[in-house]
Amino acid sequence: MRLMGYSAERSRQAAQPRLTGRQKMVLDFIKRSIQDRGYPPTLREIGASMGIRSTNGVNDHLRALERKGYLKREDMKSRALRPTSTTSADVVEVQVLGRVAAGVPIFAEENVQETLHIDPALLGGHGETFVLRVRGDSMIEAGIFEGDYLFVRKQMVAERGQVVVVLLGDEATVKTYQPEKDYVRFMPANAAYAPIIVRREDMNPTQILGVVTGVYRKL
Repeated sequence: MRLMGYSAERSRQAAQPRLTGRQKMVLDFIKRSIQDRGYPPTLREIGASMGIRSTNGVNDHLRALERKGYLKREDMKSRALRPTSTTSADVVEVQVLGRVAAGVPIFAEENVQETLHIDPALLGGHGETFVLRVRGDSMIEAGIFEGDYLFVRKQMVAERGQVVVVLLGDEATVKTYQPEKDYVRFMPANAAYAPIIVRREDMNPTQILGVVTGVYRKL
């Protein structure tokens, strides 16, 4: 793991408001148009792609994207639509997941608290990544503290000694993975806490959500 530092610009990106599903669809359509054709779509083209008959309805989405900092327009001209730098190819989106609700899949929309826009180099190019906000002090001796953001590579397998995010009941917890013959030991990094021991026969393959690849702490 590594401590991830952010510039002021990246801190601003991290605080950028989340988009609704429809707003993200509009933004993605604009970006695809610019990438494929070299220029943005008209309001009518956006409306047609989204099933919105009124240009006023399209404008509502565009105004929301502007207000949230994802889009710039010049003189209300549709051909002057430009995604901001925070949505360009030099950043990626990762979702910050909150407390896991009973009966709701961990990666469901209900569990997404916010979206961070970050430099992909900080992720190390390791597949799909999500973020969890740390609660508690059970991993302080591993340098993981209350309030930290953990960058987690989504996968269902881990190697002995890796720090993993594991779903136990309705709680996602961060511990060191130590498999044994008949059981798996999830080790805290705080002498005040006891290991969590799960019998092999009780382990579900989907319980391991991912391996921690980095830590970000706001100073």
